[in-house]
Amino acid sequence: MTERPPAFRGIRHVAFRVSNLEECEKFYTDVMGMELLYRANENLVYLTCGNDNLSLARAKSDPEEGGVFDHYGFIVESKESLDAWHAYFSSIDVPVLDQPHDHADGARSFHIKDPAGNIIQPIYHPAISAQRFE
Repeated sequence: MTERPPAFRGIRHVAFRVSNLEECEKFYTDVMGMELLYRANENLVYLTCGNDNLSLARAKSDPEEGGVFDHYGFIVESKESLDAWHAYFSSIDVPVLDQPHDHADGARSFHIKDPAGNIIQPIYHPAISAQRFE
């Protein structure tokens, strides 16, 4: 078994699939006061309050009502730490869904499942990974 890497820095990334992306983006920016962090494309936007990351992706099919939870992300401090978590999860038979991969905005991540089937995304994100909260 691989030794467990340094502790995660918290849950600061949540992702939803929504049928009304533009309306939701406007709600979170105009009503909730979040700022645009990154627009990946016309179907994916990342918003922030400065120390977090909210992902809104256009749903491929229309959810019955409201948004659909997709995954949540645990922040790591470096790409090396992310890769160490991947090795650790693999060594203890946690269901690992993909290999660590780089994103266009400088982030790096992979996905696992918890025992209930929830998807977790360990993620290094340059905009928030270095932040420390005491």
